[in-house]
Amino acid sequence: MKVKKIPLRTCVVTKENLPKKELLRIVRTPEGDIEVDETGKVNGRGAYIKKDIEVLKEAQKTKILEKRLECKISDEVYEKIKNCIEK
Repeated sequence: MKVKKIPLRTCVVTKENLPKKELLRIVRTPEGDIEVDETGKVNGRGAYIKKDIEVLKEAQKTKILEKRLECKISDEVYEKIKNCIEK
């Protein structure tokens, strides 16, 4: 029996390699909008963060998502990310 490969991605804050399901993908679309990608299939430049409020606070403090996505991120987007993590 063949073992199914689990896709790993790296959290931009903690630098941990984790299974894709434990991370949240944040995407800058080609139009320049910032979205929370729960399906993992939205077109655009993506960055993964761990589904943890403390990690989100660290990302907001260090502005690592802004650096990785190469654009300014508003507080409303951080609020959307927080709501997705708390689900």
